[in-house]
Amino acid sequence: MGARVNKSELVDAIAEKRGLPRKRAEAVVEMVFEMMVDSLKQGERIEVRGFGSFVVKHYGAYQGRNPRSGQPIQVKEKRLPFFKVGKELKERVDADKTPIAVDHDDADEDSTPPAPAPAPAAPDPAGGGGPGST
Repeated sequence: MGARVNKSELVDAIAEKRGLPRKRAEAVVEMVFEMMVDSLKQGERIEVRGFGSFVVKHYGAYQGRNPRSGQPIQVKEKRLPFFKVGKELKERVDADKTPIAVDHDDADEDSTPPAPAPAPAAPDPAGGGGPGST
């Protein structure tokens, strides 16, 4: 699996690691996602110990503004799913301090650009100690 994992790659990995036919692994993944969506639609909390929890947050209706025209608009109430990472997952991800390679070719437009290279070191004010000095 690469830097990003999509559902198809997840299905392939499960099929390979468990020796399942791809169709069966795909059915399992689809069933898990469907059950999660159904639970969230009903307002239920999903907790996977050591991984994290999914909850639905409710936002009431409010008066907003159209960012383009500045005109007031009524924003409808909504329910949105949120994921809260579990302590064990945080610790497991943070345990490996190896730098993560980032493929900037397919980075999202709103991603943070890479940091600029550090400036060259200033010359030694004492004028010595470097290579070639006498």
